Amino acid sequence: MKLLRIDASSRIENSDSRKIADLFQKHWEQKNTENSVIIRDIIHTPIPHIQQKTIEGFYTPTDQLNDELQNAIELSNTLIAELKEVDILLISTPMYNFSIPSALKAWIDHIVRINSTFGVNEEGGFYGMIEGVKAYIITSAGAVYDSQEMKALDFLQPYLQTVLGLIGITDVTFLPLEGTTMNEEVFLKTKENAKDIINNI
Repeated sequence: MKLLRIDASSRIENSDSRKIADLFQKHWEQKNTENSVIIRDIIHTPIPHIQQKTIEGFYTPTDQLNDELQNAIELSNTLIAELKEVDILLISTPMYNFSIPSALKAWIDHIVRINSTFGVNEEGGFYGMIEGVKAYIITSAGAVYDSQEMKALDFLQPYLQTVLGLIGITDVTFLPLEGTTMNEEVFLKTKENAKDIINNI
C-alpha cells in the first residue's frame, strides 16, 4: 500500500494540522512497515496556478499536443500519476477565510482534469476516474463550527468532499481540529477525537 501526503499549511512550524498529520503518518508507517509514503509539501515546494496553456493542454487530444502544451501539462501529469498509484490520500490543511488555502487550490486545479480524473457521460453528468483511494483530511480552524450559524460559514469541508467526489474519491474521513485560537477546551477535545480516529485506522 502507498500513502500520498499533502501538506497545505503556510505554517511550517507550530502547525496543528501538520502535527496531527505527523501522528497519522507515524501510525500508518508502524502498521505498514513495507509500504511507502509520498510527501508533497505544497508550501515548501509551491505548485503554480494553472495558466492559459495549461488549460489548452487539458482540452487538447494527446496526439495533438505540441511541445509547448506538453510542457504546460507536465506537472499535472506528475501529480495525477502520484494520486493514481496510491491507496491512501492524506491532506492536512488549515481553514483560511472559511475555505482552503490557495496553495491547496492550485494542487486541486492540476489534479481535477477532464478525461484524466473525471469524465462526462452522454447525459451530461460527471463520473470519477480515480478508483480505490481512501482519503483522510485533517483540518484546523481557529473558531468552532458546531452551530448552524457557524456551519454556514464552513466552505472547506463541503468543498473538499465535493471536489474529491467528482474525481471518484468518495470514501473520505475528516479529522477536524476546531477552536485552535478561540476555544482551548474544544481544541483539546477535537484533537483527542482526531487521535482516536488515527489509532483505530
